[in-house]
Amino acid sequence: MSDDHDAAPADREGPADGEPAGREAPADREAPAASGGPAGHEVPADREAHGTPRVPGTPGAPHAHGAHARHRTAAEKWVAFKKSPFLPATVLIFILAAAAGLFAGSYTFSMANPTPHRIPTALVGSPDGRGKAFVQGMEKALNASLELHEYRTYDEAREAIDEQRAFTVISVTGSGVRMDLSSASGATVGQLLQQTAPQVGKKTGVPVTIKDIKPLQQGDPRGLAIFYVSLAAVIVGFVGAIQLSVHARALNPAERIAYTLAYSLLGGFTIAAVVDWLLGALTLPFVQSWLILAFTMFTSGMVFTMFNTLLGRWAMVPTWGLMVLLGNPSSGGAVSWPLLPSVLGHIGRWLPPGASVNAQHTAVYFPGHQHVFPYLVLAGWSLLSCAVFWTWRHRHPGGRPTGPSHAAD
Repeated sequence: MSDDHDAAPADREGPADGEPAGREAPADREAPAASGGPAGHEVPADREAHGTPRVPGTPGAPHAHGAHARHRTAAEKWVAFKKSPFLPATVLIFILAAAAGLFAGSYTFSMANPTPHRIPTALVGSPDGRGKAFVQGMEKALNASLELHEYRTYDEAREAIDEQRAFTVISVTGSGVRMDLSSASGATVGQLLQQTAPQVGKKTGVPVTIKDIKPLQQGDPRGLAIFYVSLAAVIVGFVGAIQLSVHARALNPAERIAYTLAYSLLGGFTIAAVVDWLLGALTLPFVQSWLILAFTMFTSGMVFTMFNTLLGRWAMVPTWGLMVLLGNPSSGGAVSWPLLPSVLGHIGRWLPPGASVNAQHTAVYFPGHQHVFPYLVLAGWSLLSCAVFWTWRHRHPGGRPTGPSHAAD
C-alpha cells in the first residue's frame, strides 16, 4: 500500500490483509486529526476539536482579556439589582415585617384593654339625690363620663335604645335605681356596666336592679359573630380582586367590575348561609344580611382594584392598611365604639369595615331602625373606587386589546 493511506491503528496486531508481514508504520507518523484533517495538523488553542470556537468562561476556554475582565462599578451593580427580582423581594421583606408589627399593634391597642370614655345613657326624669349619687359613683368607678340624655317617659328612653342613641336606661324608682341594659347595642359596654353597677350600688347604699332588655342571640353570647362575618366579607373581597388580577389578568375594565360583583353576590350568600343555616350562630334577616355582605365584598374588591390602578404591584400595601390595620379594629364589631380610643371610634364609622358592621348589626338586632349612613359610606367608597379605576383604566396592569386583530403580512 502507498504511504498516502492511513496508518494502521497502534493497537492492531498482525499485518493487514494484503500487506507484507513484518511491515511497520514509521515511528514519526501521527494519526490524522479527529476532524479528518491531515496528519500532524494542530487544533488552535481557542477552538474545539471540530472547529467550534470555545466560549470564554467555559472549561478549557482561554481567559478573557481587556474589557471583558473588568469588574462592574457600584452604579452598574445597582442598575442591575433594580432590574432584577431581588429588589422587590428585598422590599417585601421589610414591608411584611412592618405589616406584622402594625397588625399586632393595631389590634392590641384597640382591643386588649378596652377603656370607656363616654357612654351615652338615657335618664328617665330628673334624678334625685339617690340617682345623682349613683351616677357620680358610676362615673368614678368607670373613670369615664355617662353622657346623660333626659327623657320624660320610659318609652321615649326605650326608643333611644332602639335608635342606638343610648346603651342603657337609668330610672329612679321608689326603692332605688333601675338600670336597663342593651347588650345588643354593644356587648362589651353591657358587660362592663353589668359588672360595675352592683359594686357602685353597694358603695353608695343605693339598691340597683339590672335587666337586659335587648340581649344577644343565644348562638352569639359575646356578640362577635357579626364582626367575624363582616371581617370575612372584607378580606375575601380584596383577596378575590387580587386573584382576578393574577388568574384573569386579561379582563377588560367592565368585565372586571362585573366579575367582582358576581363573586361578591355569591360570596355574600355563602357567608350568610353558613352562619345562619349551617351553624345557627345567628338568625339573620337573610336577604338584607346577604346584600350587606355582598356590598361589603364588592367595595373591598374595588378598593384594591383602585389601588392596583394607581400603584400597580404595591396595591396590597394601602389596601391592607386601610381595610385591615385601621378599618377592622375601629369597626366597633369586637369592641364597642365607646370603649375604643376616641380617634378610632370616630374614624371607624367612615371606613368600609365599620359601615358593614353597623349596617349588619342594626339589621340583626334593631330591625325597623336601620340608618342610611352605613350604606352611604359603602356606596361612597364603591363609587370612588370605580371612578378612579375607570378614569385611569389604561394604567391598570390587566386588560387586553379590544380592536380588530390584523393578520401578519
